[in-house]
Amino acid sequence: MSAVMERSFKVLEELAQHPQGRPLSTLAAELDIPLSATHRLLTELIRCGYVRQDARDGHYFLTIKLVSLGLSYLSNSGVVDISQPLLDQLAAASGELVRLGVVDDEELIFVAKAQGATHGLRYDPDMGLSVALSCSAAGHAWLSTLPEDDALALVAKKGLGKPEQFGPRAPTTIQGVMDYVKAARERGFSMINEVFAPGMTAMAAPVVNAQGTAIGVITIAGPAVRLTEERMRALGPVLCQTAADVAQASGASALFKRRA
Repeated sequence: MSAVMERSFKVLEELAQHPQGRPLSTLAAELDIPLSATHRLLTELIRCGYVRQDARDGHYFLTIKLVSLGLSYLSNSGVVDISQPLLDQLAAASGELVRLGVVDDEELIFVAKAQGATHGLRYDPDMGLSVALSCSAAGHAWLSTLPEDDALALVAKKGLGKPEQFGPRAPTTIQGVMDYVKAARERGFSMINEVFAPGMTAMAAPVVNAQGTAIGVITIAGPAVRLTEERMRALGPVLCQTAADVAQASGASALFKRRA
């Protein structure tokens, strides 16, 4: 990948994390790109319609064009069409946030969701982001489907991240991650408590196609005061059934079929 293209993607990824916009100097400093080069990249991205500049304060923002491309891709792939009714059913049964993550090479990306919480605390983090494998129920569920050596290698490659960015029980060693993975493999689904974020729990089951390959995960997440360990264990069978139903319907999605 050329340096210019790589830098352009870094700018887009940084702006995606800051919908309120970023000034030129901040972008250049955070991405470690010279100010003049950052300005040239932004000028080109504006010309192509992916970035705009606020006339009032000069901050740079993503336009809706990039979002539109992603939504169009998901729509044409059929993944949302086949999974949304199943996600809605699981959200209604659990009363919590339900999400579908899709395996994309060495990444796991959330692409669809359903909110089952109708009152009280609602957990609803960002969509479209790559999942942190070491400290997420989704990551543990996917890793549990891989051969042990492959799972270890992937965790080592992706790293553990900064502990302060996650929950107080986030694993701080690769072996700590693999303990969660082993438990998920034995149980059939993963469970975490204050691992990804303080006060939050989550569980996940892999979506495994007819060839035995994990093509995604289904997760349930919510506040620990409501989604207790006892509640998660009770929801285990319906979560696994939803994952199996999505797997059975996956042949209707071009996105899932390609991953097979």
